[in-house]
Amino acid sequence: MSKKTLVFGYLVLLAILHQDFWLKDNASLVFGFLPATLAYHMGFVCAAAIGWLMVIKFAWPKGLEGEPDSDSASEGGAE
Repeated sequence: MSKKTLVFGYLVLLAILHQDFWLKDNASLVFGFLPATLAYHMGFVCAAAIGWLMVIKFAWPKGLEGEPDSDSASEGGAE
């Protein structure tokens, strides 16, 4: 399996886990002050950040960065 496929699978898993219906009626507190749903979403945001880091590292198309062509830069106007 390629890295791009694994990254895509990770993002699909995150989309499924984002629907936290199992915590909907949970009124418990984490660390004594943080609602369980908020704590879950804080962890989810960290997992999503790791997912996008993996997208940039393993699945981002090559050749998008770099210097613009001299032809396209001169078409912009101000000379």
